[in-house]
Amino acid sequence: MTQGYFPPPPPPDYLPQTPKPKAPKGLAIASLITGILALLFSAVPIGSLLVGTVAVVMGVVALRQAQSKGMSITGIIAGGLGILICVVATAVGGFTIDDDQPSSPKTEQTETSSSPSGTTPETSASSSSTPSPTPSDTEEPTPTAEPTPTQDTTPTEDEISQEPTSQAPEETASGSVSQQNALDQAESYLDVSAFSRNGLIEQLEFEGYSNADATWAVDNLTIDWGEQAVKSAESYLDVSAFSRTGLIEQLEFEGFSNADATNAADSVTVDWNEQAAKMADDYLDFTSFSRSELIEQLVFEGFSQAEAEYGVNQTGL
Repeated sequence: MTQGYFPPPPPPDYLPQTPKPKAPKGLAIASLITGILALLFSAVPIGSLLVGTVAVVMGVVALRQAQSKGMSITGIIAGGLGILICVVATAVGGFTIDDDQPSSPKTEQTETSSSPSGTTPETSASSSSTPSPTPSDTEEPTPTAEPTPTQDTTPTEDEISQEPTSQAPEETASGSVSQQNALDQAESYLDVSAFSRNGLIEQLEFEGYSNADATWAVDNLTIDWGEQAVKSAESYLDVSAFSRTGLIEQLEFEGFSNADATNAADSVTVDWNEQAAKMADDYLDFTSFSRSELIEQLVFEGFSQAEAEYGVNQTGL
């Protein structure tokens, strides 16, 4: 009698391991790109300072959001080096400007100090021109009415004392020398880049001005902060890809109000679908994603579901 054949037991059920969700890398990528730009253009004064600051800020925010640590740290280091080189170049240029400035105030002080404090040329001329009456004139039978108009034309002490007081408000309204320098520095910054009110005050404080001088300078500017928000939004979109909500949050982080940031995001001419496609390409340049993972990542960055799907479709996934 032959023994029957028993088939081998079936293999145990295979439990697929679900991949861990990958950390977002949008700001880390942007920090790395802007840091490299700041390092490349570090010889350009002020311009690389803004780009380097953006790189450092994006890198810090990326680290807080647990994004790619390597790219974030690299962006922070590159941006910091660009800022350091820019600050050194600005300081060297500032020393040369300071050497030329003291000559003009000294000449103004010597000119003002040469004139007597109590009298003016007008008063001396008028005092010398007024004739003093003599006893012989009063004894003449035909008196003249000339002494009375000459006495009326001579300036009184009240009129002389009012002249210096009228000049004092003009000197205080123009600000001190340090405040005027802060105002000139603020205008030069706005010629190069866009700033919010708080961001410009912090930049002037970084240059060594006191908070009072920096605040006075910024408040004496004739500027539309809403237009500055629009310019800043356009600058960000030239460097990296953003969603609408991501751009608003970035502008608020730079010190703009929610109203100015929202108006700027709605005022710029941009196709958010194309922005989603650019960000999708940036992600795929650094790491691999499945279609569903990449869509979820773009939604996490602030894109709508339709915008995220459009961006992923453009990549061919």
